[in-house]
Amino acid sequence: MAYPDDLLSEAEQVVAHKHPHFKMLIFPLFVLVVVLGGGIWLALLARDIEAPWDLVALIAIGAVGLLLLVWLVLAPIVRWRTTHFIVTTDRVIAREGVVKRTGIDIPMARINSVRFEHGLVDRIFGCGTLIIESASDEPLKFDDIPGVELVHTLIYRQVNDNPYDDFGAQDYQGYQELSPQDPYGEAPGQGR
Repeated sequence: MAYPDDLLSEAEQVVAHKHPHFKMLIFPLFVLVVVLGGGIWLALLARDIEAPWDLVALIAIGAVGLLLLVWLVLAPIVRWRTTHFIVTTDRVIAREGVVKRTGIDIPMARINSVRFEHGLVDRIFGCGTLIIESASDEPLKFDDIPGVELVHTLIYRQVNDNPYDDFGAQDYQGYQELSPQDPYGEAPGQGR
């Protein structure tokens, strides 16, 4: 789902748009399998109960199963889908929630430093925690950002606005040829 363009300023462009990593959904999917398996097993056991209690047991199993599925499966999936981490040319945007919507915008000019952390499990899944230090009192942590190293680099490049940070392989030759020159474009040894 793309970030709505009408919420961006006139010259602002989206550089990266991420949802949390899918590892956030592993536990809900495990719960889904357990609840469905347990519900089917209990429903088979409930068939052996005398009438009318068999119907009461089936309704109770269905109600508890439905409640668990909504609370432990559907809610985390909706939370995952409605959580957005966006890097634009002007700011970093974080939005989450359905009923209670929260968000924060951090202007690129206010970012003092950006760093990332990821342990072994995060490295296996290719995600991590992004930590942004800005003019606020405490650093802001964003967990389970997919491709955290790339997002870190994108933010760093936007903050520093250095044209030599984002050169491609085809531009590398030209950069090497220009690098021994001084800022005025003259090669060493040539006077002004």
